[in-house]
Amino acid sequence: MPYIPHSDQDRDAMLKAIGVRSIEELFQDVPQRVRFPPLDLPPALSELEARWELEALAGVNFTAGDGPCFLGAGAYHHFVPAVVDAVLRRGEFTTAYTPYQPEISQGTLQAIFEYQTMICELTGMEVANASHYDGATATAEAVITAVNVQRMKRRKAIISPLVHPEYRAVTRTYTQGMGLTIVGDEEPQASLADLVARVDEETACLVVQTPNFLGQIEELEGLADAVHAKKALLIVVVNPISLGLLKPPGAFGADIVVGEGQGMGVGLNFGGPYLGFFATRTKYVRKMSGRLVGQTVDAEGERGFVLTLSTREQHIRREKATSNICSNQGLVALAAAVYMSALGRHGMRRVAELCYHRAHYAAARIEALDGFAVLRERPFFDEFVVRCPRPVSEINDILLDEWGIIGGYDLGQEYAHLQDHMLLCVTEMNPRSEINLLVEALEEVVS
Repeated sequence: MPYIPHSDQDRDAMLKAIGVRSIEELFQDVPQRVRFPPLDLPPALSELEARWELEALAGVNFTAGDGPCFLGAGAYHHFVPAVVDAVLRRGEFTTAYTPYQPEISQGTLQAIFEYQTMICELTGMEVANASHYDGATATAEAVITAVNVQRMKRRKAIISPLVHPEYRAVTRTYTQGMGLTIVGDEEPQASLADLVARVDEETACLVVQTPNFLGQIEELEGLADAVHAKKALLIVVVNPISLGLLKPPGAFGADIVVGEGQGMGVGLNFGGPYLGFFATRTKYVRKMSGRLVGQTVDAEGERGFVLTLSTREQHIRREKATSNICSNQGLVALAAAVYMSALGRHGMRRVAELCYHRAHYAAARIEALDGFAVLRERPFFDEFVVRCPRPVSEINDILLDEWGIIGGYDLGQEYAHLQDHMLLCVTEMNPRSEINLLVEALEEVVS
C-alpha cells in the first residue's frame, strides 16, 4: 500500500527525503498542456439512467449470440452448459481468491485438483498446473520451463510459423532480456521437417501447434524422437476440444502440452478472462511454473488437498523461482473442470465429432462455389482456409452488413502469401442451416 502523509509535517519530511521542494515539482516532466486538461464531462446520471445508457451502448454490439459466427483464430464459440454458470455463481467459489489456508479452502483446492487430473487425461500427460492467464502466456511459460530444464545452458527456441501469431508475440515479450534467441517463425512457409533440421546443441525446445493456426492437423509421429535426439524438448500447443477426437500429444512423446481452455465452458466474453492450461512430465515438475494442488491425508487419515508446489518468488527464494505468474485463474479453471465433468469422455468426443463433420460439410459446400477454393494440403479439424475471389475485409463487411453473419479471419494480416485467404471456423454451434446461409451469402458476393 502506498504511503499517505497524514500531516503537513509528514508531507514535508517525505518531500525532503526524496529531494524535491513541493508536490507540484513531482509533475514537472509532464507537459503543462496535458497536466490538468479540461475533462468536459457530461452531467451526472442517476443509477437508473446510467444503466439505460450502458444497455443502449451494449445493444450496438453484434455478438456471436446475435447471428451466425464463423470466426475462430484462437477464440471459439462453443456451447456452455447451464451447470457451469450455476457452479461458478456459488459464493464459495466466486469470492475465493488464493487457497493459502487449506483448512478453510478444501472446496477450491479439490476443484483445482480435479481440473488438473482432467487436463492430464485429456492431454496424455502426467502432471498439470493451475494455471495461466491464457494460451499465449502458457506457451511463453513453456519455453521458459524448457530453458530452465536445460539449466539455462541452451538459449535457443524454435517456434513454428503456424503457432498462433499472438502466442509467438507474447513469447518474445516474455523472454526479452533473458538472452534467448527465437527462430523459425520468420519463415512463414517453413515445414516441420525444416524446423527439425534447425534443432541443434543450442536449442532448448521446438514449439509446434496442432491443429495449427490454419486449422491443419500436424503429423507428430516421430517428431519427439527427432527433437530428443538433440536433447531438446518438444512443446505442443493444442486445441483441447480437438482432443475429444484426436490422439493426444502425450502419446506422441511431447514434453510439455499447452493451449487455450476458453472453449471448455468459458465462453467468448469479449476477449477474457481466459484460461491457459499447462501439462508436462513428472520429471519436469520442479521446473514448471504456476502452482500445483496435491492430494494427501490429514492427521485423522481423511483425504485432503493442499498446495504442493508453488514456484513463485513470493513463496520461495527469488533465485529459485521459475515464474512470477500471480494468479491461479481458479474460477476460470473451475469453469473448465465443470464443463469436462458435465460432458464426460463421450460428450467431449461428440462435440469434437460435430465440429469436425460440420466443418467438412461447410468446406465441401464452399469449394463448389465459383471463385472459391479450399486449401486441402493437410487434414483439418474445425477450421479451414478458403482462397477468396475478393479481399477478405470486403467479403466480411458484406456478410455482416447484409446478412448478419460474422465471417472468418483475414489471414493476409499475418501471412503475406495468404492475401485474400479466409480462415473459417465451424463448431457445434453452427447447424447446417447456418452453413447453408453462409454458402448462399458467399455465392451472392461472387455474383
